[in-house]
Amino acid sequence: MNAVLSGHDVYLVMPTGGGKSLCYQLPALATDGLTLVVSPLVSLMEDQVMALKRNGVDGAEMLNADTPREEVTRILNAMVDKNSGLKLLYVTPERMAKSKRFMTKLQASHKAARLARIAIDEVHCCSQWGHDFRPDYKYEIYCMHISFFNSRVFSCRYLGVLKTLFPGIPLMGLTATSTARITEDCCKMLGMESSLVFRAPFNRPNLYYEVRTKPDSQEACVQELADLLSGEFAGQSGIIYTLSIKDAETLAESLSSRGLRVAPYHANLPSSTRSKVHRKWLSGAYQAVSATIAFGMGIDKPDVRFVIHHCVSKSMENYYQESGRAGRDDAPARCLVYYRMGDIFRVSPMVFTERTGLEKLYGMMAFCANYRRCRRGVIAEHFGEAWEGPDPESAGRSGGCCDVCSGTAAGRTLPCFPELAQAALRGVEQAARTQDAKLTALKLSAVLLGKGEARYRVKGWTKGPELDRLEVEHALSALIMEGYFKEDFHFTPYTTISYLVAGPRRLDAEGARALGEAVFVPVTLSPAKKVKKSKAKKRDRTDDDKDEEVGQEHQQGARGGSGSNKKAKVEVKSALFELVCVSDSD
Repeated sequence: MNAVLSGHDVYLVMPTGGGKSLCYQLPALATDGLTLVVSPLVSLMEDQVMALKRNGVDGAEMLNADTPREEVTRILNAMVDKNSGLKLLYVTPERMAKSKRFMTKLQASHKAARLARIAIDEVHCCSQWGHDFRPDYKYEIYCMHISFFNSRVFSCRYLGVLKTLFPGIPLMGLTATSTARITEDCCKMLGMESSLVFRAPFNRPNLYYEVRTKPDSQEACVQELADLLSGEFAGQSGIIYTLSIKDAETLAESLSSRGLRVAPYHANLPSSTRSKVHRKWLSGAYQAVSATIAFGMGIDKPDVRFVIHHCVSKSMENYYQESGRAGRDDAPARCLVYYRMGDIFRVSPMVFTERTGLEKLYGMMAFCANYRRCRRGVIAEHFGEAWEGPDPESAGRSGGCCDVCSGTAAGRTLPCFPELAQAALRGVEQAARTQDAKLTALKLSAVLLGKGEARYRVKGWTKGPELDRLEVEHALSALIMEGYFKEDFHFTPYTTISYLVAGPRRLDAEGARALGEAVFVPVTLSPAKKVKKSKAKKRDRTDDDKDEEVGQEHQQGARGGSGSNKKAKVEVKSALFELVCVSDSD
């Protein structure tokens, strides 16, 4: 705060709940002028403005797409009025990028010596290396020609143009997740190369990290979540993060039908509905929200006791920030991830076009597949911080940082890994050479288990019946993370499909043995209750099964085959259309 009050450019990296917002709110209230806060999410702005007003600060306002026209006019006029009590103004980057009227007023505010400082919250969004890259944090900041004070016409590609537009105005960048590379990129982009960089430790000692194997069926997963909310987390407040809008709505509906107070929250809900859900969750009327990542950044609810990820996050940065919603009051809180390899292939088609999308996703995969090291240590290492806490490998299972340290989760090696790995690689090569076909990871898993179409069976591989699906999934995950497999993405009219092809590395017998010693399969599964089967004894189709059908349909279409009946094709295409709509809308 002293650096901010002294007029320095500041770049602050501080864990969620550490008090980042106070570093610009208090200087704004202690000094004259207007502090502009650029923030990426309406829920974040809404939460902070509500909190300020609850504490008697009337000089805080926000502008977003739902702000009434009269309110917009009032706030814009207050920006240039020296007698106005406006101290803090929250806007989205899109408002700055696309509203010439707003930028006109902002320049007038600067000319009238009203603009004191500009704070860019969640500044990692500026960087393409960041996990939540927002184009409007970087591109298309326009400022129209204002003839009465001889401004130039600006058409700028970087948010760093603020330094040019508003000379002498200090900038402040704030984030909870910024590696050294992201920090350097953001400072350069914003013209803050000489800024003072403050970095707080990433460790949140009150958070307990846990990874559970996701049950095979959606019904079993919902039942396990219901048991948690009504048992271990009864009377506590939390968030359940989902991958898609459809998942958020379906999960909330399923949990509500079991008598639990859970509501969905996502970007497609009307603003009034989102605000209502937000307020009821803050007040405790809802125990949990089933939400996409549109919810939670900057939410100031101190007593969140659990954050559950129904599907893996897109990156470690995403996960650290999302799980960081828990325990802001420093009391113990749980961060639980449900992980299954199939979820990776739901996420990868969404991120593979990003500069480091797959690299970051595989980092999250490594975190979930880890059963040897303290999970808190893995997080610290990812952010370039030395970890001095307990590590099960060196200090025994004496810590309480995570499921690995506490001994509630453990892994075992897979003795047949070398043979399994070589069979997997041969299976992909054989399908391409003899069948002119590509295999999805899920189809390859079935082949290695001795199931599926006979024409894809791997010659010489006979151990399939001895293995279970989880063992094969962890083996394939290791081969992907180590570069022996890579994902090959194909577009269809309905979705994007991920196939496995040979990666840049080649696996010999010695390498397979060494890798096998590092691959661990969990020996403790989630304590999910068994789901009763219907009278027809048909098991619930999992997401993995649906993805498998997608791959089969695509391959049959590519060969012009007509073996499947029309009804099956219609059902698969309908499911695909629904899936892509969900992905696009979120």
